[in-house]
Amino acid sequence: MPIEAVSEWKPKFNPWLIAVVVAMAAFMEVLDTSIANVALPHIAGNLGASLDQGTWVLTTYLVANAIVLPITGWITSVMGRKRFFLICIAMFTTASLLCGMAPSFGFLLFARAIQGAGGGGMQPMAQAIMADSFPPKLRGLAFALFGITVIVAPALGPTLGGWITDNYSWRWIFLINLPVGLMALSLISQLVEDPPFLRRFKAGEMRLDYVGLSMLVLGISALQIMLDKGQEDDWLASHFIGTLAVAAVVCLAFLAIWEWHEKNPIVDVRLFKSFNFATSCMMMFFAGIISFTSGVLMPQYLQSFMGYTAQSAGLVVSAGAAIMLVMMPLAGILTAWVPAKYLMAFGWLASALAMYWSTRVLSMNISIGTAALMMMIQFAPIAFIFVPAITASYLGLPQDRSDTVSGLTNFMRNIGSSVGTSLVVTVLARRSQFHLARMADHTSIGDAGFVDQIQGLAYASHVQSAGVGMADAQSGALTRIYQLVVAQAWTLSYNDAYFLMGAASVIMLILSFFLKTNDPRHTEQHAAH
Repeated sequence: MPIEAVSEWKPKFNPWLIAVVVAMAAFMEVLDTSIANVALPHIAGNLGASLDQGTWVLTTYLVANAIVLPITGWITSVMGRKRFFLICIAMFTTASLLCGMAPSFGFLLFARAIQGAGGGGMQPMAQAIMADSFPPKLRGLAFALFGITVIVAPALGPTLGGWITDNYSWRWIFLINLPVGLMALSLISQLVEDPPFLRRFKAGEMRLDYVGLSMLVLGISALQIMLDKGQEDDWLASHFIGTLAVAAVVCLAFLAIWEWHEKNPIVDVRLFKSFNFATSCMMMFFAGIISFTSGVLMPQYLQSFMGYTAQSAGLVVSAGAAIMLVMMPLAGILTAWVPAKYLMAFGWLASALAMYWSTRVLSMNISIGTAALMMMIQFAPIAFIFVPAITASYLGLPQDRSDTVSGLTNFMRNIGSSVGTSLVVTVLARRSQFHLARMADHTSIGDAGFVDQIQGLAYASHVQSAGVGMADAQSGALTRIYQLVVAQAWTLSYNDAYFLMGAASVIMLILSFFLKTNDPRHTEQHAAH
């Protein structure tokens, strides 16, 4: 087909209608990466599993999801984008029904694996469809809509999952996918079509790369399980975690080398020769860390140490989600006028400042209003990182590689989310122990100020409560002080986590200036490649 005909291709239906439909499917899938988190105790108890075993409900989904993401480009070359997208939605919807009806824990894990595999193809297909349905000038706005789904959904998932579990049953966190999935199947089958420039294998050309697929499955499985179980098993102090780490490094390194020389690779690692694509993937990786951990830290702190309910903590997250509804379209509009590297530099600078400010205001006296403001300030910069990073990842690459680009960028973001979660859990655990040990030096019986504080609290309790002896009052005072010290140690560890994310933002700020093909005036050239 002539280049001119390919470059002039347009979808038959309004691209915004197509974008809304595919974004709906992507939102449903991304929501399921986090909606089951708060329901794990209920699931484990109901199906006769331990709480440790219950975490496999999350791990199984994430492993299957992560394996499918990077190979979506190869799969669409075999069966076509629309057919693959419909199969993924059908798998995800059917698996959601099976999860909701699961009679045993083993059956639930099996259904979650199918659900994760189906979901793995939905995010990149939605992104690729948006990329090809819009002209380059409007792609930023389309990716803004996609950004709203993949950033807001994980933040709202735990709150929605908790509300459903408390008021109905954990089974409904899966069953609510049925009407959305069926609607998405119907609309996508009518509205979406494969563009003529999509790469398809010719007769006799298709050959499954068994070595690459094996290395991918083993490497990603080892990496995801290691990230999920690392802190629980004390990382490399555990022989199991150490083995997983070695397996992940060896398999993924071998995968990269093998696929580089493979004629029809299942993961096209040669795309990383494009500096823009490689840098955009790194940006997406760190955007996954920042966005996911920002949505986890504050609600967790409010519920664990401030005594707020899940619903109240959820309202705080909703404030961050609300600001995304404004910032994502704004970032999308600006991508048509401002070079991507400057937008990303602004986003990372704003993120660094937001994290630094968070370390100054987070305390045990924080109000719900200040917490909501923190979420808004932390979430706002993500739009200026996410949208231009996706837009820049396509620049200079052929249009027939859109599916592969989408799969790899989403893979990097998802792995970033997993790494961010593991990193935050480890930082909180280790730094809280460090701060607790430091404060213990000032809470010993040999410290005169500490002894005076105990005596003061004990005397007040003895005077105010009739029948409380001085010995019992002193014991109660010690308990109260210990609880305050522990809470303060955890507060300082949360501040350390924010500081670490701020430092990462500064590094990304510097890196963003090295992007090359980032001028929106040149984006029209993409259609002709």
